[in-house]
Amino acid sequence: MTNYGTIPTSSHPSPPIDLEYISRAKHRIKSGLATRRPWKLMFDRESMTFPHGFFDAISRIKTNLAYFRANYAVAVLVVLFLSLIYHPTSLLVLAVLVVFWIFLYFLRDEPLVVFNHQIDDRTVMICLSVLTVVTLLFTHATANILGAVLTAAVLVLIHAAVRRSDNLFLDEDAVAASEYSGLTSYPSS
Repeated sequence: MTNYGTIPTSSHPSPPIDLEYISRAKHRIKSGLATRRPWKLMFDRESMTFPHGFFDAISRIKTNLAYFRANYAVAVLVVLFLSLIYHPTSLLVLAVLVVFWIFLYFLRDEPLVVFNHQIDDRTVMICLSVLTVVTLLFTHATANILGAVLTAAVLVLIHAAVRRSDNLFLDEDAVAASEYSGLTSYPSS
């Protein structure tokens, strides 16, 4: 018997979409982005003033780096991305590294544990930063990468020094983490 005009079907049914997995991923993205502070708060015009002196600037930098850590990481990655637009290989490597950043830094709900040792966010961020720069240096875009990292660092430090920190309130976990690393500062007027 012939089956002219019929559409052949696969003998293996396609797996159903796992809605629980999608829901869990959506929740993790939202909670991961919750560590990022609102950009409106970060660039509040009324909070931008020059520091009163060197120690005020250092105090502001320490507080703002702890408070806006995730925002600064995003800003540095954006500056790095913009510097690599004309280097497609480096841009592809950066895209892979951004996936590492997303899963290892931005979307984790629990601390990272390696060989039964808990690793804090600051260490993860430093390791990912070094991995990003070193890996990108192997793509032969050294001048662009070093220029972008230097530019991003200067922009972050300028913002951190100019942004008043007396209206920022770190949560208890952030205060404990910054005390551990010596980044605790008491905002001055």
